[in-house]
Amino acid sequence: MIYAGASGPYNFNGLVRHYFLRRQPNQADIQVNLLSRHERKAQSHDIARRLRPELDKIAAPFGARIKVAEVPPGPPVLETLVAEVYGPDYKGQQELAATIKKIFKETPGVVDLDWFVEDPQTKYDMKVDLDKAALEGVSAAEVTRTVQIGLSGASAGLLHDPSSREDIPIEVRLSRPDRSSIEDLENLKLPGPSGRQVSLREVTNVEKTTIDTSVYRKNLRPVVYVTGDVAGVVESPVYAIFKMSDAINKIQLPGGYHVKQYMGTAMPDDPNHYSMKWDGEWHVTVEVFRDLGLAFAAVLVLIYVLVVGWFKSFKTPLVIMAPIPLTLVGILPAHALMGVFFTATSMIGFIAGAGIIVRNSIILVDFIELRRSHGMSLEEAVVDAGAVRFRPMLLTAAAVVVGASVILFDPIFQGLAISLMAGEVASTVLSRMTVPVLYYLSERGRDDSTPLQMENEIVHAEV
Repeated sequence: MIYAGASGPYNFNGLVRHYFLRRQPNQADIQVNLLSRHERKAQSHDIARRLRPELDKIAAPFGARIKVAEVPPGPPVLETLVAEVYGPDYKGQQELAATIKKIFKETPGVVDLDWFVEDPQTKYDMKVDLDKAALEGVSAAEVTRTVQIGLSGASAGLLHDPSSREDIPIEVRLSRPDRSSIEDLENLKLPGPSGRQVSLREVTNVEKTTIDTSVYRKNLRPVVYVTGDVAGVVESPVYAIFKMSDAINKIQLPGGYHVKQYMGTAMPDDPNHYSMKWDGEWHVTVEVFRDLGLAFAAVLVLIYVLVVGWFKSFKTPLVIMAPIPLTLVGILPAHALMGVFFTATSMIGFIAGAGIIVRNSIILVDFIELRRSHGMSLEEAVVDAGAVRFRPMLLTAAAVVVGASVILFDPIFQGLAISLMAGEVASTVLSRMTVPVLYYLSERGRDDSTPLQMENEIVHAEV
């Protein structure tokens, strides 16, 4: 579907990206529906990446800009890469934004460059000279109506066509060649009271001016947006931002200042100096991982409190929770081997796997303390637990791997599956050794001649 001069259908993402404002005669949307993914070999992302350079070749001779975006193209942000430029002077902001845009263009993998700065557009103000119009016997209203009909047209009636279900409106309007320049409009004529044809040139004055450009604001502060997308070998905005950040730090401002960059969610706090804030997907990434990190910290505290209440010890929970970071030994290499980025769903899988890992550790520690309560020495209990309780741990890991394999190739939840599968396999292998060893190191100072007395009833998980 082609929408020229009118905004096409848009979703929530399009609402954030202002797709509904694409109503100018020089703007268009072309929406292409692909075949089902079962009927094509290439993914939509690969198709968009192949089309982008070919479309740029078509647009370059005309000075046009073409953006290739998937639907939905990502999180609800203005663009994948967004640089917000702030400063005390709007003209200075535009100059700094132009320099940053050049850095965007020179950075490998950054495509679909744009900035929210309108080019100067010429405007002609045609004003009626009332004295000359009075001498010619024409009114300002007649002049205005003549220009309006020539440019916008006017309804002249309806055409009653028997073959049509509805009447066809008739509009009178100058042809495009006759209204393409101000000289053509000045040559328009309107009848005077004496029957003489009076041209608009005789009763009007034309002033050439420039249209006022739009000024965008964020939190009531003027801002200039520089936007772009990423496409290439590494399509994560993080790496592109780090590359461009080094180049932006080298920009020299008047007075010996440098551009202060804001990587987090905080807004620039000094309106008297030029600064820049990274937004777009980076902003969403920072917020998501910050919230997930806080949630993970809360989970660790709750797990520690629960295990302390069960085992009546402050050291034992540390032994039980020690294998949690060991899951990264499997998670990070697995993401690298699969060629998948560590995303928010990967972090969710890491957090979810912590509960399974703690369960395996509790099985080992619980069995060790059970054997010690029956009079077995610490060394024998530790060795026996690692051998006997490995089967339930292995079955748990197998169940997680089989269950997560269903979403392993899903484009959204792939990171979740990799974190669960790789993290569980790594923790199962490593926790079998680390938990008994750490427990032995923490308890070897005790007098093993006295059996361990449990203060609470132990509930055993049997498989």
